[in-house]
Amino acid sequence: MTKLKLAVVILNWNGKKFLEKFLPSVINNNPAWAKVFVADNGSVDGSLEFLQKQFPEVERIQLGKNFGYTGGYNRALKEIEAEYYLLLNSDIEVSPGWIEPMVEQMDARNDVAACQPKILSYYKPECFEYAGAAGGFIDYLGYPFCRGRIFNHLEEDKEQYDDPAEVFWATGACMMVRAADFYRAGALDDSFFAHMEEIDLCWRLKRTGKKIMCIPASKVYHVGGGTLPKNNPRKTYLNFRNNMLLLAKNLPASKFYPLMLKRIILDQVAAFQFMLKGQVKDSVAVYRAGLSVLKNLRKTRNRGKILEYKEVLPIYKKSIVWKFFIKRTKCFSDLQSRHFQTL
Repeated sequence: MTKLKLAVVILNWNGKKFLEKFLPSVINNNPAWAKVFVADNGSVDGSLEFLQKQFPEVERIQLGKNFGYTGGYNRALKEIEAEYYLLLNSDIEVSPGWIEPMVEQMDARNDVAACQPKILSYYKPECFEYAGAAGGFIDYLGYPFCRGRIFNHLEEDKEQYDDPAEVFWATGACMMVRAADFYRAGALDDSFFAHMEEIDLCWRLKRTGKKIMCIPASKVYHVGGGTLPKNNPRKTYLNFRNNMLLLAKNLPASKFYPLMLKRIILDQVAAFQFMLKGQVKDSVAVYRAGLSVLKNLRKTRNRGKILEYKEVLPIYKKSIVWKFFIKRTKCFSDLQSRHFQTL
């Protein structure tokens, strides 16, 4: 099989309505040297039949059951020979010329392992979208945020982040990654299933000495929350568990264990807040997440040791929780650049 320059791979699970709505924009704006794939995680909503009838030119990869984001992509990508993979959510509308700026960046810079476009809201296109915005970061406690999005506050896009920039993580909703680097870093971690798996991957890519970029000249529009709704105990569990997993995997023991104690306390505060709001199932999910991390801590730490531990840039060395909830800092541009240093 001839090696492709770029494989655009959409992972689908019962997302026929999204494929109907958004797949045409992907196909219509796909360069001749790129190929579109749909990998199906055992859908039962007629997705495969729809693809076969309406889009026979799209190659289908049938996985048989729901392996989640991580397992689904890991299995699908093994079947594709390409220089670059572009992992794309099914609920994204792309714009003309969205692929070329990212490929040009990756071609020009071998030190860049992955990149993302600017992610705007499909329903409010004047605003950034939660999952990635204009590139992701984490603070020293491991809490993620973005250029254009801190916690649930979404900034209006006024072209304030239109410069290409090195970031800490690129969103899994739309990430271009060099295949060789993807496998060198160990691919996606199946134990994450879904949520924050891209942060873990990008952290490992950085540990191999590579960089992650946001290329705002490329622009897409994301619906978001297509698989699990925003307020969902399963999503709460995965977010809290996976956030601790990525710290356990990517920090050396001297940094992880003191940090783990702080995070346990903060997570208990979050669980108590859920309880006060009457969200009992979410509160229980936080406790379950913590217990799962502790139960599997040794295995998680061992998986992280496959790569050399090293400090990576750029981590925000202050607390984004403090900045947002106490200091009322809502915009990324209001964070002082001198605080984006190593731990």
